Amino acid sequence: MSGLGQADLGKRRVTGIDAARGAALIAMMAIHILPAWNEDFEPTLTWLLFAGKGAALFAVLAGISLAFMSGGMYPPRGRTMTAVRYGLAVRAGLITIIGLFLGYLAINAQVILVYYGVMFLLALPLLRLRVRTLLILAAGIAAAAPVLMQATRDSLPDMNGVEPNFSTLLETPGAVIGQVLLSGTYPALPWMAYVCVGLAVGRLDLAERKVQIRLLVTGVGLVIATAVLSALLLGPFGGRQQLVDATSVWSSTPEVTVEEIIVWGPDPVLPSDSWWWLASLSPYSSTPLVLVNTIGTSVAFLAILLLIGGAGAGLLRPFALLGKMTLTLYSLHLILLAAGLLADRPPLEMILQLIVIGIFASVWQRYKTQGPLEKGVAEASKWVRSKYLKSTGDMRNTPQSPATADPPPPPAPPDRGHSERPSDTPSPRRQAAQAEGRHRGRHRSRQRS
Repeated sequence: MSGLGQADLGKRRVTGIDAARGAALIAMMAIHILPAWNEDFEPTLTWLLFAGKGAALFAVLAGISLAFMSGGMYPPRGRTMTAVRYGLAVRAGLITIIGLFLGYLAINAQVILVYYGVMFLLALPLLRLRVRTLLILAAGIAAAAPVLMQATRDSLPDMNGVEPNFSTLLETPGAVIGQVLLSGTYPALPWMAYVCVGLAVGRLDLAERKVQIRLLVTGVGLVIATAVLSALLLGPFGGRQQLVDATSVWSSTPEVTVEEIIVWGPDPVLPSDSWWWLASLSPYSSTPLVLVNTIGTSVAFLAILLLIGGAGAGLLRPFALLGKMTLTLYSLHLILLAAGLLADRPPLEMILQLIVIGIFASVWQRYKTQGPLEKGVAEASKWVRSKYLKSTGDMRNTPQSPATADPPPPPAPPDRGHSERPSDTPSPRRQAAQAEGRHRGRHRSRQRS
């Protein structure tokens, strides 16, 4: 394949990733703004489609970004990888700091950025792992981390829904660390399953249609398998009745309470009175089945966007426009949420916010390739990487800095007519013989003419 063809495939791949980021942002905005239930107190379509899924997609894309920023299909070794890790550590720290500032906003929403930054830090030792190893690790985390989360639930301090910020971090650092790692809305340890899957996906050739189709089939399979397994565990195997019996100790309407937790998610954490809660698909509960199910929805949705990018990239441009600067736009969304504009009219508030962030992104990207927060984070990360490489005397391979940095395409295969292999280079004696043969051939052709 020509270099131009490879560049085109890479561009479409990145467009699909950016579009997925934009879609994840919109999903999280919808959950924050639009009603979760209707007049009959039944879940709305917004809740059924997006609850827990937008944030999960965001986490999977974090892993893909880490893969792209650490070489894509060809992660570096030695000093270059060390430089990458230093840069990503700075990136993680800055994202965490932004999240701690946003934690002061008086909003009815959970800020994901502190958890996101910690997940970046936890992923640094994993950057050299192979795809198969990453997938095995993701499976192990999805199975074990929720058990640890549930086992330590009663021993961790209750933050009463208070978001991590500088004040809470200074006053109760242990409680904040426990919240971020295990008891929060987006607990970093269980959610590392998403990051590991994202890292594995980011190491694949996402421009290859066969890879895209496999991701789609795998994602759909995971969604179906976990839904069936949860239904069996809670139904024929008696899990729901076990939950009702356990809940009856502290609730006067245990059946209703169990149903509410399964439909609406924990408030703010799952009860610790029964291990059967881990068999549910309750949104934001980070149970093993929820983790695997939302990995499936994330991977399948990403595959669909990658497939669309191959045929109709224009359809993805509005989403990709937002996806190129999600850190800035997510922060702007939370600030607008705190301002309370049209808070009593959620549909209008959603439309207004989409218009505001859409116009801002469109105008900004006419002049800059990165959002203001993305630019600051990327420049700091790049400076640290360059500083380290300069101190070691190795400035040859400085990794790319943008969050959407695409890994270099694989080297094009040599032209069969002009092979560069040493064994195909004729020796001087053979060159002389070939020249003599060509001379005799031309002499015979003159004689025949």
